[in-house]
Amino acid sequence: MARDEAQVAAAFVIFGATGDLAARKILPALYNLARGGRLHPATRILAVGRRELSSADYRAAMAESTRRFSHSGFDEKAWEGLAGRVEYLVGDLGDEGLYVRLAALLCGGAMPAVRLFYLAVGPDQFPRIASGLAKAGIGTASCHDEACATRLIVEKPYGSDLASARALTEELHRSFDERDIFRIDHYLGKETVQNLLYFRFANSVFEPLWNRNYIERVEIEVLETVAVGARGGYYDGAGAARDMLQNHLIQLLCLTAMEPPISMDPEAIRDEKVKVLSALPRYATEELRAGSLRGRYVAGREGGRPEGAPIPDYLAEPKVAPGSTTETFVALRLELDNWRFAGVPFLLRTGKALDRQQSEIRIHFRPTPGSLFSLPGGGPLSNTLSIRIQPDEGLFFSFNAKVPGQARIQPHELRFSYSESEAYIPEAYERLIDDAIAGDSTLFIRADETEAAWGLVDRLEEAWRGGGARPLLEYAAGSPPPELPGWSS
Repeated sequence: MARDEAQVAAAFVIFGATGDLAARKILPALYNLARGGRLHPATRILAVGRRELSSADYRAAMAESTRRFSHSGFDEKAWEGLAGRVEYLVGDLGDEGLYVRLAALLCGGAMPAVRLFYLAVGPDQFPRIASGLAKAGIGTASCHDEACATRLIVEKPYGSDLASARALTEELHRSFDERDIFRIDHYLGKETVQNLLYFRFANSVFEPLWNRNYIERVEIEVLETVAVGARGGYYDGAGAARDMLQNHLIQLLCLTAMEPPISMDPEAIRDEKVKVLSALPRYATEELRAGSLRGRYVAGREGGRPEGAPIPDYLAEPKVAPGSTTETFVALRLELDNWRFAGVPFLLRTGKALDRQQSEIRIHFRPTPGSLFSLPGGGPLSNTLSIRIQPDEGLFFSFNAKVPGQARIQPHELRFSYSESEAYIPEAYERLIDDAIAGDSTLFIRADETEAAWGLVDRLEEAWRGGGARPLLEYAAGSPPPELPGWSS
């Protein structure tokens, strides 16, 4: 994470290049990197798709999507500079000839030795692509000198449970070494998430307080106002636990609770994250049921506003199975069996069709002892550190001070907001693609991380399925998120 080396020239291959992910995220990110001088001028982009398009047609389509989705605006000259490096290849992912043609292009002598294969396709296609690349001689084994590197970037969902995730990893390992597989979680590319480690370990004010002696509880939430909508086909087979808890929230838990790494080397950081997951207790079924809450939205309005767009009942959403028991909200209480955080509850929650769009980590410090001072209404004096991922990314610390002219306490806030900074804030995919090109795997997920997370979610799902499990809690779309006991409103 501390790297600052020169840019690396790369051959960047996008499978699924005509899909939504490429149009909304990948191409705009590459454009912003190029516009900001972070993409080596010798980098080439090979876009692979099934649609019968010429390279010129593809560039024109991507120009329109980049104009729409680039968060830094659109500059025609900057786009032309990038478009000149883009070539489109028509091919079917099951056709071995596609990979032979791709190998001929990559090994023809004009391409950079560093190769990235971005799999912007469904996970069922991952093994097929990896195998096709290896058979064509452009997998991990194709690199024989230090200048050469081959990397595979894969998106979620990475499996649907522990067994499928392990099977997928085994398939990929037949063609690519683990060090060359970059499992992407866009939340880890957000500036505030990256800043969490720097904030924790670079400030002597907070680092000594980051333990059970001073922290009362930790709350991690990713809340959305949008409903399932057109994603019903995928979402109904996943649910909130598989879609969000297994990856985004558990990754935030790891970064919040991990011990300081011995260095900023990617493997040192990822080792510490795995230790956090290893410290999760092996909860009994009844403990998981008592410490969790699952719900499903019924009809309401987006954001809970009278003028908000109407949201139908989840069961009425397109492609949702009749009688589905899939949850759209989940809350989970966890603790860690380690020295630093023993006895400190970590409260995680995520859901769709709620009253606010908010991603945040809140550290609640223990209140001061005794009754020398108290807040209006008799509440205990305590401090809260909010690490806000969206919206208004930044750090917000609440403290207490005397009201001028009165003998009472009033809460105040110290704030650092990225939106108030003049610095350019890269979008998450920009940072992650930049890191992948440089070979920095810090912000990507290792196989043992994803398997440990799936193990927890599998046990949770099993507890929900068993006899005696509580029925789904129903909440109106646009309402505040349901709360576990101990959660602060």
